[in-house]
Amino acid sequence: MRHGEVANPDGILYGRLAGYHLSELGRRMADRVAEHLATRDVTHVCASPLERAQETATPIAKTHGLDIATDERLIEAGNVFQGKTFGIGDGALRRPENWRHIYNPFRPSWGEPYVDQVVRMMGALDAAKDKARGHEAVLVSHQLPIWIVRSYVERRRLWHDPRKRQCTLASLTTFTYQGDRIVSVGYTEPARDLVPPHLLAGAKRVKGKGQGQGKAFGA
Repeated sequence: MRHGEVANPDGILYGRLAGYHLSELGRRMADRVAEHLATRDVTHVCASPLERAQETATPIAKTHGLDIATDERLIEAGNVFQGKTFGIGDGALRRPENWRHIYNPFRPSWGEPYVDQVVRMMGALDAAKDKARGHEAVLVSHQLPIWIVRSYVERRRLWHDPRKRQCTLASLTTFTYQGDRIVSVGYTEPARDLVPPHLLAGAKRVKGKGQGQGKAFGA
């Protein structure tokens, strides 16, 4: 699961920074997904150590009478622009001081290598599979790591256009195992009606809409 909306009035790419919590809308998203999963056979709930992920996991764990486990491997991807206002459409790519970080989109040169994200996320998935074998687990993580591990499992290239990620706020990307092998991947948006239209998966950026007018923040 991707966490819910974060309170971020300054439009910062918050990445792995501490102190970024769910907004009121984000809490409603988390509650909605908890309701959606209430009848599922969930026996393990685990989250990234970041506050927004832990807060998203809380109502799910409470619904199933479980404690929240924490797995560092579910954390947001590292990014050299963390703490800055840097995003698609804000002119950041035209600033000379940023060019040294954006020379290689295939690795990518501005942050944690995609391959490293695959390794840690697959490790987290495998650990959760073992914890909940025969049942279901919910892992709360962040947009980029979720999309990267899904791309790897579905045998797509890892480098991509961030605007085309199918990983909306509070969405569920489901990996189904048969034994120790992933046999299918699913995607649902239980809180879709709560997500601002311009932030839905595949939506086009609308000028003047949303926090920072469409910037791609840490997610």
